[in-house]
Amino acid sequence: MARIRSVKPEYFESEDMAKVSLTAMLTFIGLSGQADDHGRFTANSKILYGKIWVLRDDTSPAQTEEDLDQLEAVGVICRYTGCDGRRYVHQPNWFKDQRIDKPSVSRLPACPHHAAERCGVCKGPCVNRGTQAPEPSSVQQHAPEPVHPMAADAVCPAAEEAALLRRDLAGEGDAVPAAISAKLQAEVSLGEDSAKAPGVFVEPSTPGSRILDPGSTTPSGRTAPDASVSTPQLIAEYAARFPKDRQPPGDVRGHLGRIVKKLLAEGIDARYIRAALGDFAEAPGHPSRLPSLVNEAMNPGTRRALRAWAPSTGHRAWTNPDDVAAAYGGAL
Repeated sequence: MARIRSVKPEYFESEDMAKVSLTAMLTFIGLSGQADDHGRFTANSKILYGKIWVLRDDTSPAQTEEDLDQLEAVGVICRYTGCDGRRYVHQPNWFKDQRIDKPSVSRLPACPHHAAERCGVCKGPCVNRGTQAPEPSSVQQHAPEPVHPMAADAVCPAAEEAALLRRDLAGEGDAVPAAISAKLQAEVSLGEDSAKAPGVFVEPSTPGSRILDPGSTTPSGRTAPDASVSTPQLIAEYAARFPKDRQPPGDVRGHLGRIVKKLLAEGIDARYIRAALGDFAEAPGHPSRLPSLVNEAMNPGTRRALRAWAPSTGHRAWTNPDDVAAAYGGAL
């Protein structure tokens, strides 16, 4: 995929470029646009000709090959054989001529003549700078060959585990259930370790919230909500406070019901919710006030008492004097 590259003004003043032909100069610029973010590209002159000179009939792949020879002679490109045995070309001064903000990882082999941070074939520093593909890593070379699970001398872990489990389940004179025996036999026939333990021991299911810890001696949260009190029951008690001709609208009751449901899920005692609903019935407002009323019902000691302001006993309000001349002594 072609990329946008920059051409510095000094390029046209380069003494090296003055030694090559005009077509070689254009081939070098075209090669910069076709190379990857590390300045690497295939050295096939036919591919380069098709990428750069595709609409020109006055040149040929042979001319492109000659351009590469001229560019390599002045040292602005380097043709090399990668560790995969194929021919490539790159620009040694790539990162001096081009500014790549976020270079992508190169998929091509690194040049064996110039230092490179990463080889696309070796997935890191090139470990085999030559004409052949890299050898497998030492871990792969010395890794033991897998033993077939059905080999005669192989010990199948699944079979051994199944035998121990069958012995523990059967005991003395007890028969293994048919369903469990069939499942164990299927695991043994596959010759593979089961990803999950056989579902033999079933944990009894207990009602209640999974978040709470009923067996803890020092509970860190509220107890489980009272199952005998439900949200519809509390809302019905709230609506019963009003006459039939002045029942609260359905939206108000629905909003209160959603809030009451959340409060019950938090484990708040229903008596506090009842008290808050009573206060809300006496002074109706937006249903979002209900949690605050519940908090006041739960923590009545935290209410801030209103501070009555009283004037001090020595204070006397200022009034205009009756005799201004006597009061100010003729200063006015």
